[in-house]
Parts: sequence; structure tokens; C-alpha cells
Amino acid sequence: MTIPHSHGRAYAEHVTDWLRRRLGRTVALAYLAAVLLPGPGQWLRHAHTPAGTELPLQAASLLLSLVLFSAGLQVPVRALGQLLRRPRALLAGLVLHLAAPLLIIPLVAYLLRHSPDADGGSGLVTAMILIVAMPVAAGATVWTGKGHGDQPTMVGLVLASTLISPLTIPVTVGALAPLLSGGYADVLGTVGRAMNSGFAFTGVVLPCAAGLACRLALPTRLLEGALRWVVPVALAGSVVLTYVNASGALGAFLAHPRPLLLIAAPVVAAVVCVLSFAVGRLAARVLRLDAPAASSLTLACGMNNSSAGAVLITTTLPDKPHLLLPVLAYGLLQKTAANRVVRMARPQRPPAPPCPASS
Repeated sequence: MTIPHSHGRAYAEHVTDWLRRRLGRTVALAYLAAVLLPGPGQWLRHAHTPAGTELPLQAASLLLSLVLFSAGLQVPVRALGQLLRRPRALLAGLVLHLAAPLLIIPLVAYLLRHSPDADGGSGLVTAMILIVAMPVAAGATVWTGKGHGDQPTMVGLVLASTLISPLTIPVTVGALAPLLSGGYADVLGTVGRAMNSGFAFTGVVLPCAAGLACRLALPTRLLEGALRWVVPVALAGSVVLTYVNASGALGAFLAHPRPLLLIAAPVVAAVVCVLSFAVGRLAARVLRLDAPAASSLTLACGMNNSSAGAVLITTTLPDKPHLLLPVLAYGLLQKTAANRVVRMARPQRPPAPPCPASS
């Protein structure tokens, strides 16, 4: 017995809507699962070679590719034509996204040098560098839609920052590496070699570009069918990816507890997150952008692809799972900050007219 096409479509849309509305709680459950049952997640963090093949596969990289492919598949490409008439917000957002880390990270590194940490907080700074160097998170387009922001500008910023990330990530990492001590500069050197070997291109650009290509090539009916099934699968994949990354960080923490790190990681992540959003908001005011463009610029400055940063740490620095802890904290905090930006940008409902007096 086959399920009617209309019923299958309704079911897929119901699953997608259910996941989106409960994504925050689902992510929290993924963290809880990583604490209670970290074993499967830690196993998935490592590369495994399927029987009969010589190709090592890593679940985190595959899940990230799925999430980015889904993001590319959902991009309204035709809306980008509007940017040709209003390129100022796009150019400002791109420059600010690239320049903000060079302003924020040195300040955070200076503050951490006065902490009791033996290496002056270099581990935390390393994790933050690997976050702020990432392109704009594809999820920023969802928040833009919720806040009635400038969607074409946001989509353009996600695509532009992703496409140039093979160049910008190594430059940002190299520029900020001298701030580190205690061997962490060498750690970033390992990451830089991974960048040169193609992580940004194969792990970030190619999946997103493949999704865009499918959107352009598929007929409307096939595209609608692909979206109905790919999107909920990618949402579920993002939750599994969160569990895998959290298992690496929380599993290692439970094995070797470091209470100071547990406190310092969210504090440092919060400082970087708040400063990033604040820089975006200040720049929007200086440029006198309208409310939708200002909202998009603020989100682009504050929302980085934390999943890509976590996968980069997992694949290149498997012996340093503690670096995932501030990355996980940043991923949660940037969503909280984005929700606040969205609420502030959402147009207020006009007051209801007064009820006529009863006679």
C-alpha cells in the first residue's frame, strides 16, 4: 500500500514544522544525551572506513555537508537580483563580518592575559578565533525572515562569506595567531594546514554550491519534492551533529573535570557574542540603514557558522576536545542574541481602536 502524494507532502511539512518549532528543546535534549550517553557520539567523532572500501568517512563532516546542502537548496536565488540596486548593505555587512574579529579577539585576548590561567586563556581564544573566522551561518536567513529583515541582503551575505571562506579563514586565523601562547599558535598552524588542504572548499563551499545548483537545475515540481524531504532530514542531521560535537566536549570534560573551564567557556563566548552583535548594531546606525537592512547587518556580524567551526576542531584537533566547549556555548548564545535582535526589529502591531461606549 502506497501513501498518497498529498499525504506524504503533508506529513513531510508537518515534520519540518514540528522540528523547527521545537529545535531549541531538541538541541537541549542533544546536550543532555551527550552528558548521559556520550559513547556513540564520541565514536562518531572519529573517521571510520566502511567494509569493502578504502575511503575513511567521518560522521561530523557528512552531517555538516548535509546541513549546508539543505541551506543552499533553500536559497531564493532570484531574490539576489535586488542586491544590484542596493549593494551598500551587502558590502558593509561583508566588510564588517571580516573586520570585526580583528577588533574583538585582540581585546578579549588582552583581558584574558590578566586571568589566573597559565597560558593566559589561549585555549579559549583559539576556540573563539575558529568561530569568528567562519562564514555567516546559513541559519541567519531564518532569523531574518522571522524579524522581517532584508532577506536578499542576508542571503547575499551568507553566500558571499561562504564562497570567499577558503581565502578569508586562513587570513583571519593567521592574523590572530600571534595573540596565542603555550603552544596554541602551533595548534592554529595545524588548522591552517587543514585550510590549505581544502577543508573550507570541500567542507563548506561545495555542499552549499551543490544545493544552489540543484535549486537552479531542478524543475519546480521536483524542487518542491526535494525541499519537503531534504529540509526535515537536514534539521534532524543538525541535531545529531550537535550531539556528536557535544559528546566530544562534554564527554572529555566528565572524564577530566575542569570546573574553571566550565565557567570561563560560556563567559568568554558571551563576551565575544555580545561584542559581535554590538559592532553590527553600531555600524548599522553609523551607516543609517533602514530597519530591515540594519537587522540583517547585525545578524551577519554576530552569527557565525559554529557547526563548521566545531567540525573543523573535531577533524583537525581530535586530541583537544576541550576547545569544543566554548564553541558549543557560542552556538547557543548567538541564537539567543539573534532572537533578541529579531524581537527588536519586528514591526509593532498598531494599537487596537477603542471600543465604542455602550449605550
